[in-house]
Amino acid sequence: MSWFLLIIAGLLEVGGVIFLKLSEGFSKLKYTLIYTLLIGASFFLLSLSLKEIPISIGYGAWTGIGAAGSVLLGMYVFKEPKDSKKLALVSGIILSIVGLKLVS
Repeated sequence: MSWFLLIIAGLLEVGGVIFLKLSEGFSKLKYTLIYTLLIGASFFLLSLSLKEIPISIGYGAWTGIGAAGSVLLGMYVFKEPKDSKKLALVSGIILSIVGLKLVS
């Protein structure tokens, strides 16, 4: 259950980052409020998951999910440049998260 909470927390972080971008420096109230809600929920679920998962693994996986998700959504939602090197590096992040799960 802790890993499920951690994955949801990571996905909420990705959503938060998207709304952070849409808030345009916190100048758009609606997007700022959604960002705050998503990040708050993400931290809450992260804290619950860390009751059973060591912080060295849990925090690393959480930030990895956030980083990989942000890169992928940036490329596909915000039309940021895509290239094979970026995709290979994001694959490395994802493989590292899976590796952390396997060693925990």
